[in-house]
Formats: sequence, C-alpha cells, structure tokens
Amino acid sequence: MNKIYPSAAAALQGVVADGQLMAVGGFGLCGIPEALIDALRDSGVKNLTVISNNAGVDGFGLGKLLDTRQIKKMISSYVGENKEFERQYLAGELELEFTPQGTLAEKLRAGGAGIPAFFTKTGVGTLVAEGKELREFDGETYVMERSLVPAVSLVKAHRADKSGNLQFRYTARNFNPAVAMAGKVCVVEVEEIVETGDIHPDQIHLPGIYVHRIVHNASPEKRIEKRTITEKAGG
Repeated sequence: MNKIYPSAAAALQGVVADGQLMAVGGFGLCGIPEALIDALRDSGVKNLTVISNNAGVDGFGLGKLLDTRQIKKMISSYVGENKEFERQYLAGELELEFTPQGTLAEKLRAGGAGIPAFFTKTGVGTLVAEGKELREFDGETYVMERSLVPAVSLVKAHRADKSGNLQFRYTARNFNPAVAMAGKVCVVEVEEIVETGDIHPDQIHLPGIYVHRIVHNASPEKRIEKRTITEKAGG
C-alpha cells in the first residue's frame, strides 16, 4: 500500500471533516507538523476539537487555525503564549478543557493502547476532578480519566521509510508518538523519506502499523523559542 502523498493537501483530502476530534503533535514550537497545519487551515474545515499540549503562538502553528476560527474547543495543558487564544477564551468564543500535562500524555497513550480509562491522583481536589468518578485505592483517592481517541492525528517526524516506520529527532519526539498511536487515521509530515529497510529496526521509534499517510516537507521553518530578558538599567 502506498502511504506517500504528493502534498499536505492531498494527504488530508478525504480524511478531515467539520466537527472532528483531532490531535496534533508537538510541544511548544518543537516538533509541530507545520505543513499539515497549513493544509488543514486551507481545507476550510471548522468546528474542530483539537488535542494538543499547547495552542501554538499568534500566527504560527495552531495559532493559524485560531485566527481563522476553525477551532471550537482545545484540550490542552499549556496555552500561555497565544494572545488570540486568550482573547477568544475570555470572550466565551473558545471552549477549553484544561488537562494536566502528564494526564494528557497518558490519555493519548491509553487511547492508542485500547485502554478506555485509567485512575490518577493528579487533579484530585481541584477543578480537574469536578464531575469525574473518584475511587479509593490503598487509602488514597484517585480520579478516573477517559482516554482520547481522535479521528485524525497530525504528526511530525524526522524520517520515514516507505512503509511508514518513523524516526523522531531529539525533543521533537515529545507528544508525537502518543498522538500517532491514538489516532484512528494518522497523517505524518517528515523531512526525509527512505526505502523500506533503510532504517535499522533498533532505530525505529514508531512502527509503520500506526501510520496511514506520509507527506514530505524537506524544509520546515522550525521556529525556536528563545529566552529573552530585560537588561537592568546601568547594568
């Protein structure tokens, strides 16, 4: 089966639709599927519920989909770098399901493993636990969290072979493997495509069984978040 598509737009054709639950890999600006996000914006689909550790920044990453009002709800753990996100949320124009970062990762991992729910101590006694089942184990209270199984996952990897076996680079590995495993359909953007067998089995980070479509993006922008400080007067 040919998993390689000629463009990001072609890779999303017939896969994305209005009102979907969708997951997008990446952490901050690291390891985000830039070309697929652009193609998703250009597709015009709307009323999306998007699972992602954060929501990009203004005008980049998922921030582009907020600008075009294609996202109705975010399931995220950190959203502090996007003023448009803040504006929409405070105005009641965007729903937000805040999820602790480790819990979010486990919800995706569990979804990919076929586990419908799990118990965690994280969030007990806070807003996170409101409306959820609580249970006691060994004298400690735990909250039940449902796993996440998005209709579509958009993922960034460094290298793929033609069977869809993936390699990630450094911290770009972050949420991407869990997002890929959780999705019913997984579309992956990669910088390199090699022949099947060219990646040593011990160097495969995610097997191709989880990957349905691949698109080549040889030159992503790869923005870098940089720490900036204000110099003290007279310093």
